[in-house]
Amino acid sequence: MSDVEVLVIGGGISGLSIATSLVREGVSVELWESSGRPGGKIETHADSHGYIMERAATMVLNFRPEVTRFIEQSNLVAKKSMLAPIVRRYMMHDGKLVTVPTKLAAMVSSPIWSLAGKLRMLTEPFIRKGGHENETVSEFISRRVGREVLENAMEPYVSGVLASNPDLANAYSVLPRMTRLERRFGSLTLGIFMHKVLGRRTATPKETFSFKGGMSTLVESLVSNPNIRFRSGHTAVEITKKGSYWRVTGSAAGTGLSVTARQVVLSVPAKAAARLLAPHDHDLAGLLRGIQYAPVTVVHTGFERRSIEHPLDGTGFLIPRRAGVAATGCLWMSSLFPACAPPGRVLLTNYLGGARRPEVEEWDDERSIAEILRVLTPLLNIRDEPEMVRIDRHREALPLYHGNYYGRMKQVTNCLQQLPGLHLEANYRGGVSVRDRIVCAQSTAHRIADELAQSVVSEKTYSLNKHPAISDVDASREFEKSVLTD
Repeated sequence: MSDVEVLVIGGGISGLSIATSLVREGVSVELWESSGRPGGKIETHADSHGYIMERAATMVLNFRPEVTRFIEQSNLVAKKSMLAPIVRRYMMHDGKLVTVPTKLAAMVSSPIWSLAGKLRMLTEPFIRKGGHENETVSEFISRRVGREVLENAMEPYVSGVLASNPDLANAYSVLPRMTRLERRFGSLTLGIFMHKVLGRRTATPKETFSFKGGMSTLVESLVSNPNIRFRSGHTAVEITKKGSYWRVTGSAAGTGLSVTARQVVLSVPAKAAARLLAPHDHDLAGLLRGIQYAPVTVVHTGFERRSIEHPLDGTGFLIPRRAGVAATGCLWMSSLFPACAPPGRVLLTNYLGGARRPEVEEWDDERSIAEILRVLTPLLNIRDEPEMVRIDRHREALPLYHGNYYGRMKQVTNCLQQLPGLHLEANYRGGVSVRDRIVCAQSTAHRIADELAQSVVSEKTYSLNKHPAISDVDASREFEKSVLTD
């Protein structure tokens, strides 16, 4: 007999999302988190001066109906904090900030690209379809729209937002929508046009939001679900198969414990999953151990508004690698969400390192702050030192979808088919954003609920065929007894 239908190991946003989705499917869930709090890297810090800072994820950029329903069903709509009505984005270009064009007319006049680069972009509809599952982001973008678009737009995005290296990142995995458009329509331009035409009536409006009190509000709301048995300080040590069940042994406060579950979901980093799975599938463990993570240092800086000459009339800016600095970008958080800073103050959240400069993780506070101010001061015309600085370091911030990552994930999926009842639900599969994690969690939860329903029918059929005179309840008990005594 199982103690729980599903045991979820790992209480970050992936684990919380799938546990929440499972209980909505009517499945009993227990959730183990090795640390003392839920949320993983997501954590909001409010200091005594009134600055509200995010340790990791800062917002949700949504265009998926699944996420909209998830937020509604979590009773979080009233707690949403919508992005301020600004659309301008900046890029560091030749030592100054220039706006990133989003419309064709602006692209034509933008100084970001040369005349040759603009003409190359216009030829995109006439470029023959190509590519393969091992193609890198750099190869894909250069092939479709030219090298300038790669260096001045895509590389800063991949390096700054995903902490990745476009020369190594797998295009199928990092740019799934764009690569699908090419495969389906033969052209990004035609694909985008057709996507807009075909999806105009059913598309979910795009919206960007955080929550009142920060992203921790999302975590607190999910973990407070009374149908989820959340266990903090519980570390999984070993997973074993017993009949059609999984037994997970672990520890909590130095005490051993074990739980038997019909199905187990591992929502932990790849290397942690590899350690638990190595006894069951050496190849699967090797695939997971091969996933690399990028280190990122987050430097929050608070200034008096009068100290900065720049209007800060946008989302922030990204930095291309040719600039030769360790910083990858800056979010103007108080422009996005004014409540992030006290009156008369601004909050700028800056990012260092990633795959571009992984050695930054070894820098001390003084060097990290100095590097950020060296970049910010001339770009924003800053006159004074920051009145507040906070640093958050992540040694393994984000998984790197490098190499033939698409092929690696197909192999992982094939291996999992040999381990029924075991699932991997983490940010190294299906995307790193909060939006992606919620979408993937709902899909996995629906699949698990279907498998559980089918297994119950199979169990009853087995027992009734073996003991046709006994009731359904007795049949279930006989089946569980036979499993436990295998």
